[in-house]
Amino acid sequence: MKIVIIGNGISGITAARWLRKLGDHDIVVISGETDYFFSRTALMYIYMGHMRFKDTMPYETGFWEKNRINLMRAWVTDIDFDNKKLHLTEARPINKVRGPVPPKFSYDKLIIATGSKPNKFGWPGQDLKAVRGLYSAQDLEYMDIYSKDLNRAVIVGGGLIGIEMAEMFASRQIPVTMLVRESSFWSNAIPKEESEMINRHIKEHHLDLRLETELKEIVDDGEGKACAVITNKGERIECGYVGLTAGVHPNISFLKETALETGRGIKVNEYLETNIPDVYAIGDCAEQKSPKPGRRPVEAIWYTGRMMGETVAYNIMGKKVEYDPGLWFNSAKFLDIEYQVYGTVLARPEEHHASLYWEHSDGKKSIRLVYDKNDKTILGFNLMGIRYRHEVCEKWIKDKTALEKVLENLGMANFDPEFYDEYEAELVRLYNQQTGGQLQLKKKRGLSNVLSFLGLSK
Repeated sequence: MKIVIIGNGISGITAARWLRKLGDHDIVVISGETDYFFSRTALMYIYMGHMRFKDTMPYETGFWEKNRINLMRAWVTDIDFDNKKLHLTEARPINKVRGPVPPKFSYDKLIIATGSKPNKFGWPGQDLKAVRGLYSAQDLEYMDIYSKDLNRAVIVGGGLIGIEMAEMFASRQIPVTMLVRESSFWSNAIPKEESEMINRHIKEHHLDLRLETELKEIVDDGEGKACAVITNKGERIECGYVGLTAGVHPNISFLKETALETGRGIKVNEYLETNIPDVYAIGDCAEQKSPKPGRRPVEAIWYTGRMMGETVAYNIMGKKVEYDPGLWFNSAKFLDIEYQVYGTVLARPEEHHASLYWEHSDGKKSIRLVYDKNDKTILGFNLMGIRYRHEVCEKWIKDKTALEKVLENLGMANFDPEFYDEYEAELVRLYNQQTGGQLQLKKKRGLSNVLSFLGLSK
């Protein structure tokens, strides 16, 4: 059986690795972006000079031949689902794909893992030179080319990619203006206090943050290149580069006129199967027909791509497994502030949600515990500048642990007790002040206690 995977990101490569673990079929991974799999989240560090491209490759180049995973550099322009053939351009084998690559490449089973593309909303000038998102290796190369002698960059959008791009330009002392249509940075994803913390942090790094400001037009310099932007407030901001980071969408435009069922992404069932036999979709481009409670139909997150890759491999090998992403979690970095979220923490809480929020006097660290008002069980954790153990937080949420029990044992969640200051006692003290309680923090920080709690000790 010949299994072809379109896309060499985390979802496609995880699928290839698990297919090889589970069986001995022919596996071909096709990508037009790069020869080899790399860590997409590390792109920014190449630009900043912290890493070389080869440092972002998790596997040596010999890994693929050793594991009999064939790699092909090509763009897929069309898929003939009736005859199970891919239409390719610029096809070039990277390792052991046998013989010349035909323009029509056959498959027995097909996995589509084509990822995302940056959003464009029809802004005048959005297709000029020096206007680009930040998603692919080509985007990084493009950004690097236009950074030479750059006088200012304007970034459109207030999400995680936008803050990464701002940090990248700032690392080269390039002035940055950020246009964010909301009244506070990332306020559609995190609570008000944490969003305001990020606002302050951005300004402390001398980035020009323009809240409640939208892009209206990108100005042509007369030679097809961006030279300024016009905002919805009528202001003209001179710049030599415009970063479009107002979200992403599934990269499936070349499939829209086919028999494949699509919505925002490629529609899949709980086994990641599409409406066409022997065709699967995973990662950013997949849209769940029936997402699990609390999860979105499309989730462009690294770890969900990895989980889908493993799940689809089992299903192709005839071992039926439902895709289950489990509890929501995510992590990111806002310049110098690390961010973690586990479980349910909403920017606009539901009626039965309440939270205990503590913030350090330096304004760069915070802990938020979200709980159910009715039964006082823990629902989620939101952390800025502080690390907690994923497994511990997840177990408390899954077990519907009472808030007070979580608070008493909160030290066990602390990931860095030996190297950083601890603030769990301050959170317990705050809770006692607010409720008149008499809780005491238990000293259960040791790894042996954590392993015992998780049921992993001998």
